[in-house]
Amino acid sequence: MQKQVADARAALEGLRSGMTLMLGGFGLCGIPENCITALAESDINALTCISNNAGVDDFGLGLLLHSRQIRKMIASYVGENAEFERQMLDGSLEVDLIPQGSLAERCRAGGAGIPAFFTPAGYGTEVGEGKEVRSFDGKPHILEHALTADFALVKAWRGDTDGNLIYKGTARNFNPVMAMAGRITVAEVEELVPAGTLDPNMIHTPGVFVQRIFQGSRYEKRIEQRTTRPHAR
Repeated sequence: MQKQVADARAALEGLRSGMTLMLGGFGLCGIPENCITALAESDINALTCISNNAGVDDFGLGLLLHSRQIRKMIASYVGENAEFERQMLDGSLEVDLIPQGSLAERCRAGGAGIPAFFTPAGYGTEVGEGKEVRSFDGKPHILEHALTADFALVKAWRGDTDGNLIYKGTARNFNPVMAMAGRITVAEVEELVPAGTLDPNMIHTPGVFVQRIFQGSRYEKRIEQRTTRPHAR
C-alpha cells in the first residue's frame, strides 16, 4: 500500500464537511500544524473535532474556530481560547467537555475495538448525567463510550514510508491513541525516511494504523505558556 503523499492537501483528500476529526496535541505541543493550515484554507465546515483542547486564538484549532469551520468540540481543556468562549456562550459552538483521562481512554478504547468502559471519573457531576452507573468494589462508576473518527490527524517527529511513527518527548501526548482510532489516519512528520530505516524497538505507532504520511514543513512549534526561572541576583 502506497502511503506517502506529497503534502497536507493530498493527505486530506476525501475529508468533507460534517465529518468527525481527531487531532493530536496538548496545548500547542505536537499538533498537526500543516494539516490544520490546509483545513483553514479550505471550504470544509461543520466539523466535529476531538482534541485535548482548542488551541489559542490565532494558532492551532483556533484558526478553524475563527473561520467558523467547527460545529462541535469534544475536548478536555479550553481555557486559553477567547474565541472558543465567545462561540460557546452565544450557542454557535456545541461543546462536550470530558475529563482528560476519560478522553484519552475513550480514544484508546476506540482504537483497540473496545466499545465502552466504566470509570469513576465524573460520577456525581454533570459529566455523569444520564449515563449508566454500576458499582465496583463499592464505588460507583459511569459508562463511557469509545470515540472514533472519520480522520485522525497526528504529528510525529520521525516516520517511514510504511507509516511507522516515532514521537519526541511531550509531543507524544494524545497522538498515539488518536492514531489508532481514525478510520483514515494522516501522519505529518518532521523527517520522513525509507521503510526499514527506523529501529523497530523505538516505534510508538506501528504503520498498520496509518493510511497516509507526508513530511511537513515550516513548523512554528509555538510555546503556549512560557515560564522561566528568574536570574540570580
